[in-house]
Amino acid sequence: MQQGPDPTVRRRAVVRGTVQGVGFRWSCQCEAERLGVAGWVRNRDDGAVEVAVEGPPDRVEQMLTWLAHGPRFARVLSVQVREEPVRGQTGFSVDV
Repeated sequence: MQQGPDPTVRRRAVVRGTVQGVGFRWSCQCEAERLGVAGWVRNRDDGAVEVAVEGPPDRVEQMLTWLAHGPRFARVLSVQVREEPVRGQTGFSVDV
């Protein structure tokens, strides 16, 4: 029995802690590209970072795991994740 390609999932995450001014968005883009997932990352006015990520479930899960610690100088205190409808997004962008 042959299986088709992995289904695509989309998650939205809000990452709180020391996550702005530490290269979080740029590191997030590099990790997303390494994993081959699509989406975007942006700073929020409340000091958090918001991320949308879309792709195969295992790769999205790996990205969410990365968000729990972030880059070297980040100090992640919490990550809130919710499901979103798949949008068929391609590429990963940093919103500045």
